[in-house]
Amino acid sequence: MKPTDSELEILHVLWANGPSTVRQVHEVLSQSRDIGYTTALKLMQIMYEKGLLSREEDARSHTYTAAVSEEDTQRNLVDRFVETAFRGSASKLVMQVLGQHKASREELDEIKALLNNLDRN
Repeated sequence: MKPTDSELEILHVLWANGPSTVRQVHEVLSQSRDIGYTTALKLMQIMYEKGLLSREEDARSHTYTAAVSEEDTQRNLVDRFVETAFRGSASKLVMQVLGQHKASREELDEIKALLNNLDRN
């Protein structure tokens, strides 16, 4: 399942804040972009139908929860991106990222540690 950019924004809110009503999600999204309440509601209803969200129905409102984990979603998006943009080559992706962006010393140390751990396995 590949969420759209707007769906990812909603998932980020739910991953960060936990179960939330449409109003709560809308308030967070409104801080960074112009989005109507009914647009947020419609997106969340579609996401529920797609299985990206689960929903608890109270008397007056619905509380939504992410039905997919952040880690699984990131993994699926990266896998698809590597396959489509880099023809399955993880090394091309890493070289592109490191060539385009200045990594901090801490990030480089993390990358080295990850490579060392992968090398041991």
